[in-house]
Amino acid sequence: MKRIITICLLTTGIYACNNGTGDAKTVAKTEPTQIAKADPTDSPEFQKGLELIKNSDCATCHKIDEKLIGPAFRDIANKYPDTPETIDTLAHKIIKGGQGNWGSIPMAAHDKLSIEDAKSLAKYVLLLKNK
Repeated sequence: MKRIITICLLTTGIYACNNGTGDAKTVAKTEPTQIAKADPTDSPEFQKGLELIKNSDCATCHKIDEKLIGPAFRDIANKYPDTPETIDTLAHKIIKGGQGNWGSIPMAAHDKLSIEDAKSLAKYVLLLKNK
C-alpha cells in the first residue's frame, strides 16, 4: 500500500513540475507573447517621437484617440502594418503632405523636417496600434 501511495505522489509531483506537458517548446512559445505585451511607451523610439510631436505642429490637426482636422494617430496606426516600407511611406507623406487617404482636407507639408525625424514620427504613431 505504501508503494502505491509513493508512486501516486511521485507521479503527481512529476506531472505538476512539467505543467502537464513535458515539452520545453511550450514554454518558448509563450515568451514572445510576454514580450509583445511590453509597454511601447518605454521604448526610445516612442520617447523620441513623442518629443518631436511636442515640438511640432502635429497636435494642431491630430490627437491620439480622436479625429480632429486629421485622423487620430491610433486610427493611422491601426490602418497600416508596422513595416520598414510603411515607415518610409508615412515619413514621405509627413514631409510632402498629402490628400485623399483620410478625406478631402489636405495635410500640410513639413518640408523642413529631416527624413530621420519623419521616420521617428511614423514609428511613434505605429507604436500606438491597438493590440
